[in-house]
Amino acid sequence: MLNLKPTAGYVLIEPLEKEVKTSSGIYLPENASEKPQKGKVLAVGDDTKDFKKPCKEKVIVYYKKWGGNEVKIEGKEYLFVKFDDVLAVEK
Repeated sequence: MLNLKPTAGYVLIEPLEKEVKTSSGIYLPENASEKPQKGKVLAVGDDTKDFKKPCKEKVIVYYKKWGGNEVKIEGKEYLFVKFDDVLAVEK
């Protein structure tokens, strides 16, 4: 587990793996698949004066397609996403 806490207004997300196979069973080349917009929340920063925390840790969220700042830690990619870039929480 990462020992990071995002600053106020940010969520640390581990993007879920991209789909490489369509629902009809066709395999797609890696460069043809889109970047994921769904991930698991690892940590949540404090509230800001404008935004409350949109989610809790360990939930799956959907976020804006081009939102967030990618970081690579120990060979794995993560995203720091602003609170207002989180679109939905999976139930």
